[in-house]
Amino acid sequence: MITITFVSNEGKTVSAPPESNLLRVSIREKGGIPFKCGGGLCGTCRCHIDQGIEHTDAVKPKERKHLSDADLAAGYRMACQTFLKGDVSVSWEPRTAPPVTRRASTDPTR
Repeated sequence: MITITFVSNEGKTVSAPPESNLLRVSIREKGGIPFKCGGGLCGTCRCHIDQGIEHTDAVKPKERKHLSDADLAAGYRMACQTFLKGDVSVSWEPRTAPPVTRRASTDPTR
């Protein structure tokens, strides 16, 4: 088994079999990595491998659509496309709520 630490989720630590997909483990174990599509199309699951980047598989073409060479060199990956061969620590930017937009009232009494 390998150990995955979800740094942005209060350091939650879980175990998973080698060759596990990072996003699938996060979903199953409530790790907290944000996601929408789960298939490499949207880029929502962008995360940073804080420790253990050497325990991840090769970068996929879908990741290159969302991550620059500088991002990849800095340790960023897309969780949905990343399979793990050993222990890692992962962090991500917290999701922020979309801005609230209010319509201007057309009622002259308001």
